[in-house]
Amino acid sequence: MLDHVGFQCADLAASAAFYDRVLAPLGARRMMDHKVAMGYGTDFPDFWIAEQDSGDGFRESHIAFKAADRATVDAFFAAAVEAGAEVLHAPALHPEYHENYYGAFVRDPDGNNVEAVSHGPA
Repeated sequence: MLDHVGFQCADLAASAAFYDRVLAPLGARRMMDHKVAMGYGTDFPDFWIAEQDSGDGFRESHIAFKAADRATVDAFFAAAVEAGAEVLHAPALHPEYHENYYGAFVRDPDGNNVEAVSHGPA
């Protein structure tokens, strides 16, 4: 069900040093480093930390749900818009993550960034 989770950090360098250390005994490591966000995992970066850059009075959380295919991402997006969600990013390819990353991002009623993502080809 979950694809990945992300948290914003007040001090990204301190958080990265912490997670580099505490996740190692669990067999996880930093797998991606975009300077403003870092992904950790064992086989896939499914835990992310990032600079705090949004949220008014709170730290926005990010959660991504696995979608079976791109049509499912589109259906998630349509349902979210129908439910009144703020659109962050309409369904699209995001090659900055990888060539088949197809995701849609909306804001939930509490202000969190919620995504549906498919990693397969079209």
